[in-house]
Amino acid sequence: MAMAISRLQLLRPPPPPATSASSFLLKYPSPNPLRPNLHHKRFGSSPFIRSRSSEAPRASQSPSIVGDMLDYLNESWTQFHATAEAKRQLLAAGFDLLNESDRWELKPGGRYFFTRNMSSLVAFAVGEKYTVGNGFHVIAAHTDSPCLKLKPKSASTKSGYLMVNVQTYGAGLWHTWFDRDLSVAGRVILKTGDGDFMHKLVKVKRPLLRVPTLAIHLDRSVNSDGFKPNLESHLVPLLAKKLEEASVNLEEKNSQPWSSKASSHHSVLLQVLSEEIGCCIDEIVGIELNVCDTQPSCLGGVNNEFIFSGRLDNLASSYCALRALIDSCKLPGDLSNEQAIRMVALFDNEEVGSDSVHGAGAPTMFQSMRRVVDCLANKYIGECAFERAIRQSFLV
Repeated sequence: MAMAISRLQLLRPPPPPATSASSFLLKYPSPNPLRPNLHHKRFGSSPFIRSRSSEAPRASQSPSIVGDMLDYLNESWTQFHATAEAKRQLLAAGFDLLNESDRWELKPGGRYFFTRNMSSLVAFAVGEKYTVGNGFHVIAAHTDSPCLKLKPKSASTKSGYLMVNVQTYGAGLWHTWFDRDLSVAGRVILKTGDGDFMHKLVKVKRPLLRVPTLAIHLDRSVNSDGFKPNLESHLVPLLAKKLEEASVNLEEKNSQPWSSKASSHHSVLLQVLSEEIGCCIDEIVGIELNVCDTQPSCLGGVNNEFIFSGRLDNLASSYCALRALIDSCKLPGDLSNEQAIRMVALFDNEEVGSDSVHGAGAPTMFQSMRRVVDCLANKYIGECAFERAIRQSFLV
């Protein structure tokens, strides 16, 4: 489940001079002796590249973006949180949020974005010298990663323990999920007092779940025959002892028509979620949760040259694409000589085929590109502006 990539894959500065053990410790002091590689400081938004299209950045002049990337990874436990963090960064950079249901008013030099399903995002910046028919320069990535997801009816009990039924999502290395400090994150659907529905993101940061392996004396053949777990019966996390279920006060669980959720999910789990987002259990209508590893992303290796993290597929590309767009149009004159439209698309459901309304298999990209062309056409009278734009575009 955890992966490691080299910082040199993100930035290749001049090779550092050889250091002695004492000078190395001074260069990389440990903030906590128990966790020497934990990342605590939030890094600033110093630009990774200069954004004028006519100038190529020199690597030696570019500060490292590793710290900022670690922050992004630690915020993005799920596809919903990855999209929310991207939204936060775009708003902070001055991008305007669009609604797909509203009429768009775009102009050259403008920066815009919209989200879909809270799990996918399209952002773009229009060059000031854009003319109708010019192309799109697009980078695409995805926000989802292989994980375990709670089933619609997650509550189960076995041998006096409360278990959480999960299903595999994507092509993961499922044996790596055993014996780890796990929790849940995702979104919760709430019913408000006036009868409306709203979504709230939730992330339980403390260890909540565990998928244990058997002790060796209970599975003597595991070393000779290999570890071959049954994903349906062995990959079911422990939540609590059954005794804990009775301690939760659910006097009003049958007072609402939505009370069927109580039989679908353990009441202790709903209690944890309600405390985390600050609502009553009876307000929870539905949940869409991933099982997540609570171990934070951090630097590792003798010289801190590696990034140890899960979800690098594909959050590393999502972060780099997002950062490239933001930094390439950060300064007032960054779009002054641009004739094209710079675009980033972060899709969901890539790990399971992309065939969803918020996946890359949907016409989201072409719909948004056509709307942009139509909005910027104004009183243009000509043929096939969108088709000509496609012929001048590229996608990475």
